Amino acid sequence: METQLDPSKDDLPLMANTSHMLMKHYVLDLDVDFKSQIIEGSIVLFFETGSSCRKVGSSVERACHPRSDETFKIQAFELCHIPVTNASACSSKTGYNDFAVCGKGEKDTSDKNGNHSNRAQASGISSSKKCCDIENHGSEDFLLVLDCCDLCVLKVEEVDVAAVPGIEKFTRSAKLTEGSEELGNLRNQIVHELVTLPADRWEEQLYYYTCCSQAPGCGELLFTTSTWSLEIRKAGIRIPRDFPRAIRICYKTKPEGRSVTWTTDQSGRPCVYTMGSPLNNRALFPCQEPPVAMSTWQATVRAATGFVVLMSGENSAEPIQLQEGIFSWNYYVTMPMPASTFTIAVGCWIEVKRESLATEVMTNDVISLPFSKADFRLVEGGCGHLESPCRFQNPGATSQPVIPHRVFAPWCLKDLCAEILLELIPQCLSAAHATLGTHPFSRLDVLIVPSNFSSLGMASPHIIFLSQSVLPGGSHLCGTRLCHEIAHAWFGLAIGARDWTEEWISEGFATHLEDVFWAAAQQQLPCHEAREQQELKALLRWRRLRDEVQNSEEELQVLRPKKENTGETSESGASIIKHGLKAEKIFMQVHYLKGNFLLRSLARRIGEATYFTFLRKFVQKFHGQLILSQDFLYMLLEDIPEQKGYGLSVESIFQNWLDTSGIPKPLLEESRTWKEGRLAQQVTAEVAKWIQVNRRAKKGSKRKRGQDEVAFQKLLPDQLVLLLESLLEEKTLCPRTLQCLEKTYRLQEQDAEVRHRWCELVVKHKYAAGYSAVEKFLWEDQAMGVYLYGELMVNEDAKQQELAHKCFAAAREQMDMSSAKVVAEMLF
Repeated sequence: METQLDPSKDDLPLMANTSHMLMKHYVLDLDVDFKSQIIEGSIVLFFETGSSCRKVGSSVERACHPRSDETFKIQAFELCHIPVTNASACSSKTGYNDFAVCGKGEKDTSDKNGNHSNRAQASGISSSKKCCDIENHGSEDFLLVLDCCDLCVLKVEEVDVAAVPGIEKFTRSAKLTEGSEELGNLRNQIVHELVTLPADRWEEQLYYYTCCSQAPGCGELLFTTSTWSLEIRKAGIRIPRDFPRAIRICYKTKPEGRSVTWTTDQSGRPCVYTMGSPLNNRALFPCQEPPVAMSTWQATVRAATGFVVLMSGENSAEPIQLQEGIFSWNYYVTMPMPASTFTIAVGCWIEVKRESLATEVMTNDVISLPFSKADFRLVEGGCGHLESPCRFQNPGATSQPVIPHRVFAPWCLKDLCAEILLELIPQCLSAAHATLGTHPFSRLDVLIVPSNFSSLGMASPHIIFLSQSVLPGGSHLCGTRLCHEIAHAWFGLAIGARDWTEEWISEGFATHLEDVFWAAAQQQLPCHEAREQQELKALLRWRRLRDEVQNSEEELQVLRPKKENTGETSESGASIIKHGLKAEKIFMQVHYLKGNFLLRSLARRIGEATYFTFLRKFVQKFHGQLILSQDFLYMLLEDIPEQKGYGLSVESIFQNWLDTSGIPKPLLEESRTWKEGRLAQQVTAEVAKWIQVNRRAKKGSKRKRGQDEVAFQKLLPDQLVLLLESLLEEKTLCPRTLQCLEKTYRLQEQDAEVRHRWCELVVKHKYAAGYSAVEKFLWEDQAMGVYLYGELMVNEDAKQQELAHKCFAAAREQMDMSSAKVVAEMLF
């Protein structure tokens, strides 16, 4: 199905026909060229037929096998380089890749966008009339549709998996020999046997995936590209069952592609990384974007000497020198996950290491919580996810509070990372394990990404991106954000939303667990103080949600916008994500905040000990799977049936929290208590002092000891945020007050949340002495500074507008595309 959509519009199409063909594994083989800002190579995709092509009532076999972390380094089946013998297979311009872009002597048939479609043979494929009608097989060839954008596709071919040495072991069963007279059918059955190998043969499976990915091609496939898709067919093949199950796509990215950002790090060195844009990875490689296409993957990436390749991968890859100045990095993942979770970063990163072993004992500290540990046992009766090695069945993994971890950063941030991150990571990992149990992933890399990163953090399998903004100002912001991203290992990655519109399943849970993890990570903090800090955080989030609801479209405030149609797709599996491309949406917090408040409310209603005992049961049952809101809610109410007597039902939760815009009614009642907390009351008292100081300053008092007569209390970071937000509500603050405020709390040395509110005060009151702080913030903290541009413009002050244009001109070329679009709309 070809859907022509204007890329400037809000809606994001998921074009892949996953109901017909389902991606099970992919192998990337890529070269990273910083000079041209292009990633070039190939992807080999392994498929099974989709749900619409299977017999009604059939079920996917689901099982798992204990994963031993000691065997992560492949032993019995060492991944090796296998030369390609077919001259028509792709081979890269660098001379050491296995695949070529074009066969020797081929005529360049690329279109104006660089796509080499088989136009002579495939004329008219993009027409919707030519697409496969699954109900009417005989009329047209079957069309495989992949999500693809901003890519130059050079060649598509079927892979001759039958040519792999030793592959005959997959052709010995009676099931294979029957009806396998045609070679094409034999290849498909080989792929079927390979993708359905049991989990305890994962090493062998990876080995043969590698071998098959390097096998020669056995015939080019017809293809065309559109704005959002790559459409592939094989002449004469009319049904998905007969379509090739292993295909190779040779392609290259475009410098302007929206899945990766080419930029420089904080030390001025070139780098490229996936930014987690609304397009996800379809501008990095052709794939099936819908979450249902859960697949495993492996990748070989080559880069010049001096560059480090970090990636979503179970192994800590070591570089292999291929030739002078070129190194290769190999990663793999055996846990099936959506293609959108794949992440890569290539740059001159420095690994940050401890200078001594003095603090190493911290990594073995076990944090205890007042919850029952009875449910930390191994999963009884096997897991519910697709067949794959599983840490939840491994006794060693279940008792491992801190997984192996590394920290990477630009050279100039190395010392700051050593001071802050190396101490925080083991504490936060241990706190997460104490709360939820088994870490879903065996290791973790943490990377400080360039200043143009559009968020404070992003979690992917085995790797977390953190903004440099979380580092200054002490451990509070860094620790809470790290806890948030670690929480995504369970909610967002190991357990994902089956429908992308239910973002709250990922972000609401991570925001809620962020507080729980951070309270546990602060081991010396008494329980009552942790509770007070959480109440203060709730007040800040309430204020943020209230402001966002007042200043955003109602349609974007609904956590389950498709309501009873959530999870539904078209017959082919294609769907549309409404407002998925809306630039402003990536800066909205409503899914984080309302989702957090819902879970907080449930925990309070049920009792926290009971709630977290249930949550661990839920993780044990649903890890490795995709869920909808009702999966969580129905299990909760079934596990705690007495709650039904209090009017708590799935229907009432949908009505009050998930299916409507605005502030949920139960939250309105609870929010009244937060401002009465001790920490909030301290801030109220400090605000009153500052108002008094400001009145004196307005009167022009020249008493030398004026400011000394007021004793200001030392405030926590979140208290400072609340103080500055409260002072923002004052109509005027004079320069002397602002100068005193900045000096009293040393605001320039505080974390980014505090400095952001300070910049807002500077802008609102046209405090010229603080404009340098605003300029610095807009350059170094781009993830948080977008709406400061609007505030600079709205005052209609010539100096402020000049500052906004100056800062945008300096940052625009490096700025994230969505951020740049939003800012440009404010300025022009």
